[in-house]
Amino acid sequence: MALIRKPFQGTWNIIRFNWHFYALSILSVVILIGLAGINNAIIHFLAVFLLFIIIVTTLISLAVSYYVYDFSDLYKLSWLDKAHFDQNDQLVNINAGFDETSILLNKKFSKCDLSVFDFYDPVKHTEVSIKRARKAYPSFPNTRQISTSSLPLADNSTDKIFLILSAHEIRDTKERILFFKEVKRILRKNGKIIVTEHLRDTVNFLAYNIGFFHFHSKSTWYKTFHGSGLKVANEIKVTPFITTFILEKDGNTA
Repeated sequence: MALIRKPFQGTWNIIRFNWHFYALSILSVVILIGLAGINNAIIHFLAVFLLFIIIVTTLISLAVSYYVYDFSDLYKLSWLDKAHFDQNDQLVNINAGFDETSILLNKKFSKCDLSVFDFYDPVKHTEVSIKRARKAYPSFPNTRQISTSSLPLADNSTDKIFLILSAHEIRDTKERILFFKEVKRILRKNGKIIVTEHLRDTVNFLAYNIGFFHFHSKSTWYKTFHGSGLKVANEIKVTPFITTFILEKDGNTA
């Protein structure tokens, strides 16, 4: 498995795992070009206007995706230094069926013990893009399949737990809170949970338009953390479009 990401790897993955959206956009462009040629001022205006919207929003989303996934420091993981790692830390990385980070974490923290879990459930998590990604990329060696309700580790056994672009796939609020309670259970007293996500906010709306509905809002995440007995110790903007929450156990909760 290659450690170095290829140029445009992130952007290309988005296109090939979500090709149905781009195929629909291309079909819409072809239809609208045909309508724009009709000798009717209103139809011509609407067709040109919609063409402009589709082309511009698609180009913006791809440009932002390139910036986030191929140009920024997201996959360099330098921003994780703020979580203060020790060489003997017990690490856990949890993904939702598509894992681009375990091999990078294993390299960056080579002296730590890393366990990798995958909570993907084809019944609950029906995103076709994940199914395509799973076929394209093999799992990290010794990845264990889990459910969101049970982690196969003892209480207070883990120093750092990573949830990088994965936890948003848990769409049900109750399931998400129960999952974070389970994550909290295996966390040591002074341990950290690193949650990295796009947010349902203005900048992500401008970047991905209606696609931002797939993300959770900042208030939703805070409700999830609070409901799970966790608190935000630090908040990092990896890019304007990506937020990392560093969580700790909340001493005021059970």
